[in-house]
Amino acid sequence: MTFEEARAAFPVLERYAYLNAGSVGPLAQRTYDAIVEAGKSELGPRGGLEQFEQIIEARKGLRQVLGAQVGVSPEQIALTTSTSEACRIVVAGLDLGPEDEIVITDAEHFGLLGPVHASRARVRVAAVRGRPAAEALGGILAEIGPRTKLVALSHVLWLNGHVIPLEELKATTSAPLLVDGAQSVGAIPVNAEGIDFYTVSGQKWLCGPTPTGALYVRDPAALRVAGPSYFSQASYEPDGAFVPREGAARFEQSWIPAPFIAGLEAALDGLPEWRFERAREMTDRCRQRLLEAGFEVVTEPGQGTLVSWRWEGDTTELVKRLYAEDVVIRDLPRTGLLRASCGYWTSEDDIDRLVAGLRRSQLG
Repeated sequence: MTFEEARAAFPVLERYAYLNAGSVGPLAQRTYDAIVEAGKSELGPRGGLEQFEQIIEARKGLRQVLGAQVGVSPEQIALTTSTSEACRIVVAGLDLGPEDEIVITDAEHFGLLGPVHASRARVRVAAVRGRPAAEALGGILAEIGPRTKLVALSHVLWLNGHVIPLEELKATTSAPLLVDGAQSVGAIPVNAEGIDFYTVSGQKWLCGPTPTGALYVRDPAALRVAGPSYFSQASYEPDGAFVPREGAARFEQSWIPAPFIAGLEAALDGLPEWRFERAREMTDRCRQRLLEAGFEVVTEPGQGTLVSWRWEGDTTELVKRLYAEDVVIRDLPRTGLLRASCGYWTSEDDIDRLVAGLRRSQLG
């Protein structure tokens, strides 16, 4: 597959410089077609045994496809509707109390922060946002102590795209590690094997439909099922006592419609082998062009596929103005930062249009 062929798969790119996969990735035509085709089954009978068995088999297939994205067994994959749901499953299942501690960073999304705060555990915050990327690990390790029952953080920080060295972190601490993969899976190479818990977003860098996602659990039997659903049980009693299903499927809480399953599988079918290298190249290009234009870029080179920079003025209004010019980025609330997301589909022209739009806005 050539770059031109890969880019042509996304209709939105015919008009827009779409640089916001960190929020929602672009949707390919084949993905949309798969959603529409699978949606025809919704005309009925939706409650038939055949339809139910088909979607159960489709869920099995999707676990296998998603497991392959992060290098793990499908038996260790639970389907979710988002990384936020996956974080809730893990934190609730650990049964933490006021005497326990969770270590997080000061650069986390609320999808992780919310469940951590609701856990009742004491939260220790490692300051990494204002540090060089190379110092992030030291800042995290400084907060880990004898009462640390969980280290919960992003693989790629959503505020600046910096990458946390997970292998070094895991090798240095015995505390369980929950990794939010919202900005990593599909953007950079990921191997979750050996990590305790790793979440996957389907709608961001994997360019699937919303809401889709997954949770990898290294040892499913070691985590309590805190929010059981019908999918959780292999058998149950009249009083609600139940035998959990084998593997991580016991943690599944949501019915994912057949069109979403088909759409995500289509999005993951036939991805270009060069996608990570191309995304890296375009990220570096974006960062360099912004620096050359005089902007204060806070993202260091060689990190993830997000590029953030400071903007003197109303970032929300600037995003609206660029959207009117067919350039799509996002602002990061209460930070004064703007963020561009660069994928394998990103072109040099997309980046040039972004920089040109920023310069016009500077001139008023």
